[in-house]
Amino acid sequence: MNRRDPAELRRPYRGEPLRREDLEDHPMAQFHLWFEDACGEGLAEPNAMVLASVEPSGMPRARTVLMKGYDRTGLRFFTNYTSRKGAALAEDPRASAVFPWHAIRRQVLFAGRVEQLTDEENDRYFASRPRGSQLGAWASERQSTPVADREELDRLYRGFETVWSAGEEVPRPSYWGGFRLMPEEVEFWQGGADRMHDRFRYLLEPGGSWRIDRLAP
Repeated sequence: MNRRDPAELRRPYRGEPLRREDLEDHPMAQFHLWFEDACGEGLAEPNAMVLASVEPSGMPRARTVLMKGYDRTGLRFFTNYTSRKGAALAEDPRASAVFPWHAIRRQVLFAGRVEQLTDEENDRYFASRPRGSQLGAWASERQSTPVADREELDRLYRGFETVWSAGEEVPRPSYWGGFRLMPEEVEFWQGGADRMHDRFRYLLEPGGSWRIDRLAP
């Protein structure tokens, strides 16, 4: 079998360096600028982030989820609270997330604590989802648990299609909702020539201000 050698996959980075004077004082303001850039470049799902949590066993676990909102308090994402990640975050409410925008030689890393969103926030977002996604949330009540086959999932979905008629409001399942990742550390990485990358880390200080340090690549 012919296999490509991953060690030979090298991509040179070119472009202007990232300077301290280019950065906003608050990490979420800086994230907003970079997120807008990522959207403007036409990246596929620029809101996709790799979310890492810690299992009750102590094993770290990562998966890709979609960020569905942000403000100065942090990032919002939604899931089944009884899923594997939901249970892990309930047990240890800390998480890390990475936005891997390598197509534009950038990535952003968040680390901090998480909290569940309010019922009002959950209801508002659930009501904005397409009907198919709402039904999917009901059909995937047992998220992260084994199922017999695809047909079982399809049967569950079709069953919920008959519960609420077309045009009827689909209520939010009690087990479905969102989290807010409240960053205590945010790192902005920009690829540089000869692997001399630019890295800036925001650290939350006890008084609520943010310290910005340049990190070695």
